Amino acid sequence: MTTNARPIARTLVTVATYNEMENLPSLVDEIFHYAPQCQVLVVDDNSPDGTGDWVERRTHADARVHCLRRSGKLGLGTATLAAMRYAIEQGFDYMLNLDADFSHHPRYLPALIREMEAEPPVDVVIGSRYTTGGGVQGWPIHRRMMSRCVNFYARSMLGLKVKDCSGAFRCYRVSLLKQLDFDAVRSRGYSFQEEILWHLKRLGARMRETPIVFADRRHGQSKINRREAVEALRVIAALGAKNWTGRKS
Repeated sequence: MTTNARPIARTLVTVATYNEMENLPSLVDEIFHYAPQCQVLVVDDNSPDGTGDWVERRTHADARVHCLRRSGKLGLGTATLAAMRYAIEQGFDYMLNLDADFSHHPRYLPALIREMEAEPPVDVVIGSRYTTGGGVQGWPIHRRMMSRCVNFYARSMLGLKVKDCSGAFRCYRVSLLKQLDFDAVRSRGYSFQEEILWHLKRLGARMRETPIVFADRRHGQSKINRREAVEALRVIAALGAKNWTGRKS
């Protein structure tokens, strides 16, 4: 008797943390509730609140949990790149990233994985606030408008077709990540999300969006500040100049 069942893809769920002790324990439990077949990597930037220590303890109790501790607060972009390298080195099929603050709810994990396996095949699935069925909860109107403007700006400058360019809730095909020139990625903060899509687009990435409802963080404070926001706009502008002039580097 033969079977045509597709083998289960090895999926790594990655979370970058800095002072997320209020959120992380329950987040990890929720991840395994909705996606028990996955493994979890926490990239912690030496959190003073003990987040990294908690993860280390959890790794001893659950072989599905892994910890990558860094020396200090080195930026969201470099944390995500470190997670990508880990996924490549450990031979995962998919790497699925979400924020640590429950703004990306783990109930959407199965949908992102299903979309990776749907036809036609794609290389990136984005948990999208701005596709049909998606949305945002808990944001004032000025923040909604700012997010919409940033996404329009990124699409225009970088030639991206997806509607949500700035969200971090994504699933990547690791075989495509292997082709990335990690040294060419300039962003260290919040322009990373747009830049990585731009690099993957240049590698021929196929992308799809699936709707999510983004909820403002449950506990703690947002890590973004005005300086990082201005830097993000500057980086996108520089990449856009390359995009429209056809420069390769």
